[in-house]
Amino acid sequence: MSTNIKQLQQMYARALDMRAPWIKRWDDARRYTTPTSDEDMATLFDSTASDAADNLAASIYSLITPPESLWMTLVPESDMSPNPEIATNVFRANLNDSNFYTTIHQCYMDLVVMGTACLFMAENPIGAASAFSFTAIPMYDIAILPNAVFHTTSMHACDVVARFPQWTPPTDIRDKMARDPEMPLKLVQSLVGADFVAWLDVGGDIENNIVSTGTFETNPYIIFRWSLSSGELYGRGPVMRALPDIKTANKVVELVLKNATIAVSGIWQADDDGVINLGNINLTPGAIIPKAVGSSGLTPLSSGANFDVSQLVLKDLRERIRHALLADRLGLLSDKEMTATEIMARNADMMRVLGATYGRLLHEFIRPLVDRGLQILSRRGVIDKIVLNSDAELKYIAPITQMAIAENII
Repeated sequence: MSTNIKQLQQMYARALDMRAPWIKRWDDARRYTTPTSDEDMATLFDSTASDAADNLAASIYSLITPPESLWMTLVPESDMSPNPEIATNVFRANLNDSNFYTTIHQCYMDLVVMGTACLFMAENPIGAASAFSFTAIPMYDIAILPNAVFHTTSMHACDVVARFPQWTPPTDIRDKMARDPEMPLKLVQSLVGADFVAWLDVGGDIENNIVSTGTFETNPYIIFRWSLSSGELYGRGPVMRALPDIKTANKVVELVLKNATIAVSGIWQADDDGVINLGNINLTPGAIIPKAVGSSGLTPLSSGANFDVSQLVLKDLRERIRHALLADRLGLLSDKEMTATEIMARNADMMRVLGATYGRLLHEFIRPLVDRGLQILSRRGVIDKIVLNSDAELKYIAPITQMAIAENII
């Protein structure tokens, strides 16, 4: 290995430190778009961002990797190159038979909400329906550095032994595992360059806790970002950009609902004359409230709250949220049929917005996906060995590319 164990520990600690500020940002973005806890669900009052994020992820799914569609092909670099048509057909067949199209949508949701997504591309055993197996890994489990990926997960002790049968546990861990085979263990898998090391983060000397080492010809961790600021490793998605408006809209709806309860039940005052028992008053339709003869009884108290302006504010906020999440560009513009000129103008506007993201996804997602797929298939002997930009050129022909070509943008 080119990286020693001490350097690996230092890199892992540095990667966690660099990821730490992003955890809070991801929590905020997920809370208002894809809440997972009952507490977050109870405090979510406006679904504009959630609906727009889901629509954007679905649109990206159809524009970038439409299922059962020819969205990539290989073109030979020279007459001496292996037949790329066979490789293209085999790659697409294995992709269609795998869980790619059910998994990639999860990555697109992470991309839209958190700005960064991770797709793990593993190799299935011989005899499986597809050579590929995909997993969408939560970004909370991933820490990255330039040319390094650290994947932290929790596994039962018995699963660690089954997955890494060549590993000999230290005496203290072996005794604990014998008493409790279901004991959870923290497993860290690192890939620095081509070097792979997996170890248990359970204290003690890391060298005694290493469960597996090896090398990868291609990186199975495909990490891609929506957009990237200078000097940062994690991306920023449209939800993070619209987060101030999303939070404000949620608060405005909450205040409107609170004001609505006052409008329905009202605020009342009564003289404490010893006759009216305030504890027995029930403000419901048709209720009869007794009062003493000659007394004013219950008197409604006018509220100074006037939330008529809230509807104007809320409309503006929702429009900005939909604009940031491209709902006004990717959705239908009107009920009437659009002319060809209107469609071309709309596609041109969409490509101006998605052009930078499209270029980044092509470089960080599509090319590594195809490169690893070809490497797995060639190692199995299913296709001849093909190296991109050497034996064949990748031609990306997804709908988003066709739109860009039609508008002469790229």
